[in-house]
Amino acid sequence: MIHPGFSYVREKENVKMPYKPKVLCKHPGCPELVDVGKGYCEKHKPLHPEYTRSAAKRGYNSKWQRVRKRYLEAHPLCVMCMAENPPRYEKATVVDHKIPHRGDQKLFWDESNWQPLCKRHHDLKTGNEDSNPEYKY
Repeated sequence: MIHPGFSYVREKENVKMPYKPKVLCKHPGCPELVDVGKGYCEKHKPLHPEYTRSAAKRGYNSKWQRVRKRYLEAHPLCVMCMAENPPRYEKATVVDHKIPHRGDQKLFWDESNWQPLCKRHHDLKTGNEDSNPEYKY
């Protein structure tokens, strides 16, 4: 018997063996089941280009690497660590977009939308944004 909630990858004597259970599409409220690692169903993939395109295709290319390096040289400390009481002097390793650009090139290159963060604070910030994303249709 084939169960719709599993991915089947092997056949042994005409009996398909389940490989891994499918998971729900990551789009909020979507009940569609997808293979592990796919993330989104075919209907919602176009709404999440950050998930399906490489970093270079999202704008994080060699030009970005040069600009990022200069920005971090000019702003060497994490702004969130500095805002703590007492302030912590932690080296910034990530140039974060305060407002997620979601592919908007004007917002991507707007330096007033950048802030220097350490990896810990960047991971916390983006984790919260990814858990509670804003969708614009």
